[in-house]
Amino acid sequence: MLVLGLYTSLVVVSLLRQVVSAENDNTRASSCAELVQLRLENTTILSAGHVSGPVNVSTPGSCQSQALVSSSLCRVQFVMNTTSTSAVHAEAWLPDTWFGRFLGLGNGGLGGCVDYVNLDYGTSLHFAAVGSDNGHDGDSGSVFLNHPEVLNDFAFRAIHVEVVIGKQIVEAYYGRPHHKSYYLGCSTGGRQGTQEALKLPEDFDGIVAGSPATNFNNLLGWGAILGRFVGAPDPTGNPHFIPADLWDTVASEVLKQCDGLDGVEDGIITEPDDCQFRPEAIVCTAGQTTGCLTSAQIDALHEIYQPLFGTNGELLFSRYDPGTEADGNAQAYFSGSIFSIPDDWFRFTVLNDSSFDFENFDLDTIELGDRVDPGGIQTFNGDLSTFEARGGKFLTYHGRRDQLIASGNSKRMYNLIYKRSPCLPSIAFTAFY
Repeated sequence: MLVLGLYTSLVVVSLLRQVVSAENDNTRASSCAELVQLRLENTTILSAGHVSGPVNVSTPGSCQSQALVSSSLCRVQFVMNTTSTSAVHAEAWLPDTWFGRFLGLGNGGLGGCVDYVNLDYGTSLHFAAVGSDNGHDGDSGSVFLNHPEVLNDFAFRAIHVEVVIGKQIVEAYYGRPHHKSYYLGCSTGGRQGTQEALKLPEDFDGIVAGSPATNFNNLLGWGAILGRFVGAPDPTGNPHFIPADLWDTVASEVLKQCDGLDGVEDGIITEPDDCQFRPEAIVCTAGQTTGCLTSAQIDALHEIYQPLFGTNGELLFSRYDPGTEADGNAQAYFSGSIFSIPDDWFRFTVLNDSSFDFENFDLDTIELGDRVDPGGIQTFNGDLSTFEARGGKFLTYHGRRDQLIASGNSKRMYNLIYKRSPCLPSIAFTAFY
């Protein structure tokens, strides 16, 4: 009888838990659905519904058709009208189990793609996460042509408004405000996080800015001129063009010359800045036609593996990291065409000329981009004093074989910030940045 009574009690407890769980689910679903009635400045809640993960959900826009939701949460889709001619679409994912932390997310490339991967990642760690399309749909920069406010959303405004409105949605749903606010982004997202710390230091308490695309105009100018070094936009008959198969020869020689600089030959160039690559070691000799490069191609390599200096000798951008050429994505710059991101940026924003063909692209064009600085996007200022003074923490990282953003650019950014923090001892600086 004792065993039977115990069994009966366990069954009753289990049933009660199921009832409570069902009631909680109904309460969450109801509270979530009520968010469509929320009235926020210049904002329309498009939909709000509870999602029981794990499940795939459909997504708006052209970037992808569905996204994984691993955790049970309230999914809110909304649009913020930033001006009469611009708007930012965003999503807030609000997990059932929330520890009071807010997470804002960035974007990539020239992208107008919501970062669904990190919405899922953040909510799986119980962050209330918000991501936006950065003010436009898709990866093309053509949307910026003659649309300055759309450009402003991309350059600086989208992250700020997603944070302001996102935090209000979080408070409305949970009945209490967040207690810590964080940011996560890489590449363009890294630049966005850096821009936030510089211009809007109150938005976040902690920022993770990976491989940041700072020094933005010069970065894209560098990317375009790398292509020009090998004959882009039309390499036909150009003696400087290096076919894809010869890049394997280049990569092998770079590794041969620089792998052992750290004392270990392991296929890794630990510090690319220590590698002074001598491409003339693989110049074709008399009668040699394979596994070597012509003198014109060697000249192109000398241009590629040195820093980019301006017309007055000033440093515009760090050099292409030796070792990076071994990765397939390196062909983004050396295929014989101008890479799509600098192509779109200079045609549709800097020059405002969709017919520009890059045949005359040069240092003057890059310097023009720096002067025009569309949307104030450059992000190459070391003054994080306000962010630091309010207790903010800034974490950054950069892979030494980044195919699109030379890692030396992050070293330069570090030095800019360090020089603007003369009153901080080294330990305190390290704790902050």
